[in-house]
Amino acid sequence: MMADLRIAVLLPCYNEEAAIRQTIAGFRAALPGASIYVYDNNSTDQTCTVAAEAGAIVRCEKMQGKGHVVRRMFADVDADVYVMADGDATYDAAAAPELVRRLVEEQLDMVVGARQSEIEEAYRRGHRLGNRLFTGLLASLFGRTFTDIFSGYRVFSRRFVKSFPALSRGFETETEISVHALELAMPVGEVMTAYGARPEGSASKLSTYRDGWRILKTIVHLFRIERPVLFYGSIGVFLAALAMVLAIPLVVTYVQTGLVPRVPTAILVTGLMILASLCLFTGLILDTVVRGRREVRRLAYLALPAPGPKN
Repeated sequence: MMADLRIAVLLPCYNEEAAIRQTIAGFRAALPGASIYVYDNNSTDQTCTVAAEAGAIVRCEKMQGKGHVVRRMFADVDADVYVMADGDATYDAAAAPELVRRLVEEQLDMVVGARQSEIEEAYRRGHRLGNRLFTGLLASLFGRTFTDIFSGYRVFSRRFVKSFPALSRGFETETEISVHALELAMPVGEVMTAYGARPEGSASKLSTYRDGWRILKTIVHLFRIERPVLFYGSIGVFLAALAMVLAIPLVVTYVQTGLVPRVPTAILVTGLMILASLCLFTGLILDTVVRGRREVRRLAYLALPAPGPKN
């Protein structure tokens, strides 16, 4: 079955001269019939030269950031199955056939290679903690999630890739990919894969705090877009509750004396209730818009066949 599929291995790279040859060799051994693409993102070393010498198809993306590279790869490459991994030789290329097999046999749209490492340097403690925190946050916002939402090792169906809007710019693209699958209720899976340390001379481009902050902003942004009733409704409930707390002394005084002595407070309470009502109606209106947009995305997704045998 896999012999009849066009498989593309996509490797986004930035200054991976020390690791890219090993990465390409690993995926060529694991998936001999696959086309291997290296998308260079303005590397200042010899990544492009080494990748070309190793036999990969080398292309360039000038807009800096992994999100831009993913958008370009998904737009340019045509295949039945897409295997995406980082070019730093940390992901287990030998696991690729199992990920592809799972995708095809179960007709899934994405299989995530969840990282499992015994090497502290490969998967730092701070990154593990951040992954768990963001995974829990995503589950609370969207109802379900993955064990490793930040894994860069994923296998996609054609209909996933060609329906994915790819709007993010940097490392938050993995979060956007996960939310896309969750929002369209796609059939997805996970496979535990080994995760190793980078080879000597290769350095991580991930900044724990800067990229963590950007990922948090992405989750909040996606929550605002995909769950407008809950997002704006929560703000409306908070404003309404604050207004009622402020209004209690006014009501008590009015009942006792028939007067409203604190007019500025009364005006503030009125304004807060108006804002609360606006938030609620904003959420309801945007929910209708989101539903229509989601239906369009779902139709674009369904326009392409599922991977695997055709019934």
